[in-house]
Amino acid sequence: MQIADKSLLSRITSNPQILTGKPVIRDLRIPVDLILELLAKGASSAEILEDYPDLEPADIQAALFYAYHLVTLEHHVHPASPIT
Repeated sequence: MQIADKSLLSRITSNPQILTGKPVIRDLRIPVDLILELLAKGASSAEILEDYPDLEPADIQAALFYAYHLVTLEHHVHPASPIT
């Protein structure tokens, strides 16, 4: 993992005292899944930043990179393949 990648992931925090440990942006109580949902529903980064002024552009990039990182760690099971 490159330094820039680690820097992005460091923006994602998880604390049992904040939203029961759900991954959030920089302890701001803005969950990563909210950012991903907004993007998936067509919101632009500019719109998200306007609606959440505590966020920075790198926070949105970090949410996307976090999702990418999780997906690359998944084990994919194909229905036609035997499960071992």
